[in-house]
Amino acid sequence: MSGSITTAPAAGRRRTSKLGWNLIGLLVFVVLGFPLYWMLNTAFKPAKDAIDPDPSLLPTGATLDNFRRALDIADFWGPVGRSLIVSLTVVVVGMIVGTLAALAISRFAFRGRKIVIVGILAVQMVPLVAMIIPIFLLLNDLGQYDKLTGLIITYLTFVLPFTVWTLRGFIANIPKELEEAAMVDGCSRTGAFIRVVFPLLAPGMVATSVYGFIQAWNEYIYALMLMSQEHETATVWLGNFTTKHGTEYAPMMAGATMMAVPIVVLFLLVQRKMAAGLTAGAVKG
Repeated sequence: MSGSITTAPAAGRRRTSKLGWNLIGLLVFVVLGFPLYWMLNTAFKPAKDAIDPDPSLLPTGATLDNFRRALDIADFWGPVGRSLIVSLTVVVVGMIVGTLAALAISRFAFRGRKIVIVGILAVQMVPLVAMIIPIFLLLNDLGQYDKLTGLIITYLTFVLPFTVWTLRGFIANIPKELEEAAMVDGCSRTGAFIRVVFPLLAPGMVATSVYGFIQAWNEYIYALMLMSQEHETATVWLGNFTTKHGTEYAPMMAGATMMAVPIVVLFLLVQRKMAAGLTAGAVKG
């Protein structure tokens, strides 16, 4: 009898604690999701309502005029196509080079290994704004200013260290004994990696690729400074809605909504692999 009396308060505390954490999670979701909701709400509302000094939190009317205005004000598909080319190339090159580098750092002991690791961390700590002038001068000397190849090289300077550091954690969680067992069975080191390590690493690679793609897709400062208006990317394209006469907020939100579509589609396609990848590197195996 006393055991049941003791258990009841404990169960009540657990329910209260669970309710509290659920409320905190709901609050975080509302805070983080409100800007996205406001973007969609503004994109579909009439342009005059977007600049109303007393805006309504709930949709007052739906229209597609803002999307038509966004497509008419400047070329949309050109910047989006260039952003896709740059982002996908950065992801592919970053994953190939980053996987090999992460494998070398995780599996091999070589002179200067700790220096490489510290260097990777140090590069990620440097603000992107601080490197604009050196990168501009370097690309200008190499003849890569105002070229997509130059922008791709620039994006790799911050996407590649992130990729190496993230994949290093995933590879470290894969036991070396699996590779050694495959090599005992006759596989070469390359064959062991392809047949054993790569399938286990795939979820982590997907998660890292998505974050790398988002970094390259959303980057604004370098795209603005290194590319002319003729070769502008999607993020710089949004600046066309701010003129000397003011900012057209409703078409801008419509353009931002269209820009978000590739990210949403990519996430929906790989969400299961991404979730598995995020949890795969959480615990040291």
